[in-house]
Amino acid sequence: MRAEIACLECPLMGSTMKTVFLLATMSGILLALGELAGGRSGLIVAFVFALVMNAGSYWFSDKLVLKMYSAREVEPDHRLYGIVQSLAQRAALPMPRVYELPSESPNAFATGRNPEHAAVAATQGIMRLLDDHELEGVMAHELAHVQNRDILIQSIAATIGAAIMMIARMAQWGAMFGYGRSGDRQGGNPIAIIAMALLAPMAAMVVQAAISRAREFAADEGGARIAGDPSGLAHALQKISGGIERTPMDANPATAHLFIVAPFSGRGMMSLFSTHPSTEERIRRLMSIG
Repeated sequence: MRAEIACLECPLMGSTMKTVFLLATMSGILLALGELAGGRSGLIVAFVFALVMNAGSYWFSDKLVLKMYSAREVEPDHRLYGIVQSLAQRAALPMPRVYELPSESPNAFATGRNPEHAAVAATQGIMRLLDDHELEGVMAHELAHVQNRDILIQSIAATIGAAIMMIARMAQWGAMFGYGRSGDRQGGNPIAIIAMALLAPMAAMVVQAAISRAREFAADEGGARIAGDPSGLAHALQKISGGIERTPMDANPATAHLFIVAPFSGRGMMSLFSTHPSTEERIRRLMSIG
């Protein structure tokens, strides 16, 4: 068991295996909840609902998040554009759209459904805080997310999580009014349905956060490879973490997983729900890269 856990924590391949396993776990929770709440028809409804939500997230999530943060596309003579262009060429990626966010809190994110439709964004605060070497490390991390298609993976996880929440709430109301698996007032165990409806969303949140943390570790290593040096990203993470403590970001919790450093901190039991690993652990892993 210890060896299996160690394997899941290995860079890149371990992160990919862990992500596949966790996505399968979330899908299983969704389908089990749908089946418990509505029998075979409930399972089918849950599956179709997840497919529809995934399709919407796949096509429109990038436009929504950029609009949410009032992102402004930058010109080719912008400092950030030049850094991203150089890194994209080095990584053999299509040139993404480049945006600036009007926020003094230091942070950055990538979005878009695939490398051909990707966008990267950085706040005004992070550009003031970091030198070019550190900013290069940050944008290389974001391009690694694009390269690994992490935006799509995390959108799927978030969508399945939202579907679980919604179906859990419907199941709670159904159980309280006496509806069981068959859709009539005879089948199903209302206590089991209510228990599942309460526990499933919490389990989904834990799994979704674990997927996000696994993808962050993989993007850190991928970014270090693209930049050719892990020190820029390591120094940047330390500065960004301190900068966020001084100037917290007014961010929507639903988009916290997108940012290079979480706008919200999680300690103790709350770390289970944190979308990012600890900054100290990320820096330690980066500096261990040869």
